[in-house]
Amino acid sequence: MGSEGPAALTIHVTGFKKFHGVSENPTETIVSNLKEYTKKKGLPKGVILGSCSVLETAGQGALASLYQTLQSALTGKDSESSSSRRIIWLHFGVNSGATRFAIEHQAVNEATFRCPDEMGWKPQKVPIFPADGGISHVRETSLPVKAITKALAKKGYEVIPSDDAGRFVCNYVYYHSLRFAEQNGTKSLFVHVPLFLTIDEETQMKFAASLLEVLASLCQ
Repeated sequence: MGSEGPAALTIHVTGFKKFHGVSENPTETIVSNLKEYTKKKGLPKGVILGSCSVLETAGQGALASLYQTLQSALTGKDSESSSSRRIIWLHFGVNSGATRFAIEHQAVNEATFRCPDEMGWKPQKVPIFPADGGISHVRETSLPVKAITKALAKKGYEVIPSDDAGRFVCNYVYYHSLRFAEQNGTKSLFVHVPLFLTIDEETQMKFAASLLEVLASLCQ
């Protein structure tokens, strides 16, 4: 007996600050405004929008704060016992050359930064997690990327599934988040968005809200 239906789904969201070549990161705006936006538009039934954090665009140097953010979902006031806890980490990052949204299926155990991150680190062919083995090791999300992409496309968004999150900070954070998710019974998803010059802010805010809806409907 006991509980009525599944536990609420808590979705925690992150974006990034500016970095080399991108002085205004759209994901900082999306994540900073998402709570207010969903307050006006309403959240899908059974969904709690958890923390909305903007991360430093850095790898190694920002790891402590990344893990603090990830850990907060497990120790926060909304957290329950691991058996009933339903948590998704939703990470947004910008791909300045993109013309559409991309739902990332996996992250690779390789840090090869094309330019230094915001803390001056520029690794080349370095394993993100040496204990996982070589730089070709891959971690995949347990969320249904194809179904998520299809549902968003049906809503009219230009969106594709992707198997390549790059080798810069986006991939670095996604790899750590996927590993953390596997160890803690949570889920993780990374989404690349274009610049606001390519797809305007209002459309991107709508996309983020639609993504919450899709995750809610697919994770019942």
